[in-house]
Parts: sequence; C-alpha cells; structure tokens
Amino acid sequence: MNSRPLHQRTLHTQQMQHTQRSERTPSMHRHAPARRQRGTMLVISLIVLVSMTLAGVAMMRSVDTSAIVAGNIAFKQSSLNAADSGIQAGYTFLTANSGGATLYNDNNAAGVSSTGYFSSAPTTEPDWTNTNNWTNAGSINSGVADAGGNVVQYVIQRLCPIANCAPSAVCNGNTNVCGTTPDTTAISGEGTDQSSTNFFTRPPATHYRVTARVVGPRQSTAIVQTLLRTQ
Repeated sequence: MNSRPLHQRTLHTQQMQHTQRSERTPSMHRHAPARRQRGTMLVISLIVLVSMTLAGVAMMRSVDTSAIVAGNIAFKQSSLNAADSGIQAGYTFLTANSGGATLYNDNNAAGVSSTGYFSSAPTTEPDWTNTNNWTNAGSINSGVADAGGNVVQYVIQRLCPIANCAPSAVCNGNTNVCGTTPDTTAISGEGTDQSSTNFFTRPPATHYRVTARVVGPRQSTAIVQTLLRTQ
C-alpha cells in the first residue's frame, strides 16, 4: 500500500508524463529535416543533370564545328594544289608557240575551246574574284571538275599595252612597248653602245602573266599568278 500522500503521487505522475513527452519530441524533430533534405537533393540532382546535358550538347557542337573547319581547310588546300595545272597549261601554251607570230594576236574566243590568251594586259588589275572576268578563260578538262571536284581555269596575258601587235612595232600610231628582259647570254659589238637591240644575238624575252582560278567543293576558291618570259 502506497503511503505517499495523494498530492505527491499526482506530482510524480505529471513529472513522468512530461519526461515521456520530452523523450518523444526529439524523435519527431529528427524526421522533419530528413524529409526536407530529400526534396533539396532532388532539385540539386535536376540542376546537375541539366548542366551535364548542356555541356554534352556544347561539346557535340564544338566537335561538329571543328570537323567542318578541318574539311574547309582541306578543300582549300586541294583547290590551291589544283591551280598548278592551270599554271602548267599556260606555260605549255607559251612554250609551244614561242618564236612565232601566234603570240602577237588574241586567242580567247568564249567557250571551252578557248586558250585564254590575251595579247595585251589591261591598264588596271582585274578583279579576279569576279566570275565575269573569266568568260574568255581557258579551261582544264573542258571545264569538267577533276577527281577532287575542282574546276580549273586560266588566263594568259602578254604584258603589252596594244593588242594584236608585235612587240616594239608601231600599231595605230603607237609603239607597242612590252615588258621585256634583254638576252645578255651572247653580246656582240664590244666597245660600242650596246643599249640597242641590234647588238644582241637574240631578241628580248617578252613577259607574260598566267593567272589560274580554281573553284572547288563548298565554294572553296584559289587564285594563283605567276610571271613567265619567252622569246
């Protein structure tokens, strides 16, 4: 039989109930942050996923751009190499017709049969990127693209001011003074004025300019010029 007074038992019971509530309260507070933490991690995961997706897309686009740039450089180099065939065609024409009157006259009728030869040069430099300046040009393979997809054209210009006129000749009241290089390999008449062409065993070499243009894949374009001279 409990001999404690009633008010003491009541106070003891209230203290025990308060202690039990205090023991349950921390457990309830421990679960709440866990629920909030699971929601925060979901948001962070979504942000990381989106960031990785964007990074992957950017990398793929970068790789594609690099491949396109590398391809363009390769096509440009191929066009530049193909221009040598145009220069060679001009050189072949000049050497085959040097020493005669063929080079005194134009030979540039429009069409695939044109040799692209002009017996004079314009006073102003043409815009070689303008397609209209290639209407009378000569063509390699009759204008058909080569194995690399390059179309090669060339123009030969004699560096003289008057067309269809022999070097140093008088045409239409004007002397055709061409760009030339004197032939000094064998000179006669020592001790006299050798500035006259009469003292040279061969006539001066006339200057010519050969311009080649190549249009390749992806509109890659190369323009190459060289100077030649022949008797």
